[in-house]
Amino acid sequence: MTEVIAVIGLAEHAVSAAMARVLPAELSGRDPLVRPSEHADFQSNAALSLAKRAGLPPQALARELLGELDGGVISATLSGPGFLNLTVADSRLWGQVEARLAGERLGVGVPLAGTRTVIDYSAPNIAKEMHVGHLRTTVIGDSLVRLLTFLGGEVVRQNHLGDWGTQFGMLIQYIDEHPDVRWRGGDTGADAGAQVSVLDGLYRAARQEFDADPEFVERARRRVVALQGGDESTLTVWRELVAVSARAFQQLYDRLGVLLTEQDSASESTYNPFLDEVVGELVEAGIAVDSDGALCVFFDDVTGPDGEPVPLIVRKKDGGYGYAATDLATLRHRIRTLEADRILYVVDARQSLHFRMVFATARRAGWLTDEVEAVHVPFGTVMGPGGTPFKTRSGGTVRLAELLDAAVEGAREAIAEKPHDLTGEALEDVIRAAGIGAVKYADLSTSRAKNYVFDIAQMVSLQGDTGVYLQYAHARVRSILRKAPQEALDRPVDTSLPLHPAERALILLLDGFDATVREMAQELEPHRLCGYLFSLAKAFTEFYGACPVLKAEAAAMRANRVALCRLTARTLAQGLDLLGLQAPARM
Repeated sequence: MTEVIAVIGLAEHAVSAAMARVLPAELSGRDPLVRPSEHADFQSNAALSLAKRAGLPPQALARELLGELDGGVISATLSGPGFLNLTVADSRLWGQVEARLAGERLGVGVPLAGTRTVIDYSAPNIAKEMHVGHLRTTVIGDSLVRLLTFLGGEVVRQNHLGDWGTQFGMLIQYIDEHPDVRWRGGDTGADAGAQVSVLDGLYRAARQEFDADPEFVERARRRVVALQGGDESTLTVWRELVAVSARAFQQLYDRLGVLLTEQDSASESTYNPFLDEVVGELVEAGIAVDSDGALCVFFDDVTGPDGEPVPLIVRKKDGGYGYAATDLATLRHRIRTLEADRILYVVDARQSLHFRMVFATARRAGWLTDEVEAVHVPFGTVMGPGGTPFKTRSGGTVRLAELLDAAVEGAREAIAEKPHDLTGEALEDVIRAAGIGAVKYADLSTSRAKNYVFDIAQMVSLQGDTGVYLQYAHARVRSILRKAPQEALDRPVDTSLPLHPAERALILLLDGFDATVREMAQELEPHRLCGYLFSLAKAFTEFYGACPVLKAEAAAMRANRVALCRLTARTLAQGLDLLGLQAPARM
């Protein structure tokens, strides 16, 4: 695997070398401040930044740096009060195209090799349908899994299913008291998704009875005790609930095109045997203390609106454990057993305080050390067109399956407006890829910290920053390549040819793919890659409009432009894959 150094790196090296020859040692190692520029390929502001410390006017320092730049691969001119405008030689830019096409990874390195990251995401509840609230955690988490794996890291996927606690005693007791209720597949002939839909309704009915009937509350609590105590008849029903839910979730994951499988499940019940031990450690260390019969962890810097301390409750007054204890046991397991270097929790922003307290408790216990990074990766809410949380007309939660159905139908209508020669299953595949991709891209293209409006018409639009637009852009490039003569596909890049401005702009953007994915990995922000791919698609459109490809004047020029098309198609496809979107060759 050969890593290709981006030309911005060459520009940085050239300016740094000039700084080393001109500046004193304490200044020569500073950032050369090379950035993309509208006035040249790149611009360095190092002279303005360091002039005062160097005891020189900015222009004078810039002039000295200019004299040390050899004008070979990187040439420079002086502008304004001390800017260095840097231009990369045409031959080197064509060489970048050739080098990035030579490898399967587009010249991208593996900076995360040797690291292990655990990513906690999706986490639906057993016996409940997945809804719109599960969309962001699932697609953001999946994209981060794909990205960190691509960059060479070992990634452990963890789907922390909600499968334990009072709600299961309540539901199992309700099912036991209503033997006429038919939810099992063998009775109804329904698929797993339909069975979970029935269970979701049964849970709501059980909740109503729980809220209204104190005697049912007592029976449900006894059922919880039976579940936790290993009563076989109770466990048998519980296992059925878990199994059918897992199948239903997998159907949705497969439809969404995310990488999660049943083997990635790490449910709450997994950690139940360790809760006594975990809380015992906290008590012994004096971290968890009694507060009105409950065991709590208090923090000097966490208080409520009334100024009173807000505790993390690790064991309730009735002796039961809440999800704080489970999350602490989970974190300890990921550090000690999974040996993670980094643990990412892709969870709703509203859980920020909870994770802050969990991480702080784990540090005080000595489980979370400086060698391990635990990060809450928060995200905003999916909103309806009116700017309020996305709900059904009756005010209920929108089922994820229904949301995907609507997106696929929206894509069907949008694609029908475009001329194409697709039919049958090939057409259906493209419609599904466009519809599902539209939903995922709309989610990922928004800064994850922000809320965004779920608007099907906008998502499936063939104009603007949408997943469908990028998929069409990729298909358009593939169409050009299908028409290219074999001679143009086989001919090597001629690095001696001069560059058209549109070619130069496209090559510089293609050369920035490596930096973009590294930045996304550092910031955990998929929208950075989305923005890059949208810019790339626009740059290709400008290139194609200004530079004939198949009708280029000379064979060498045609081959070079075909090479640019190949690199664009591969970069778009790789970028879409990192976001979890398909890249159809025809649309």
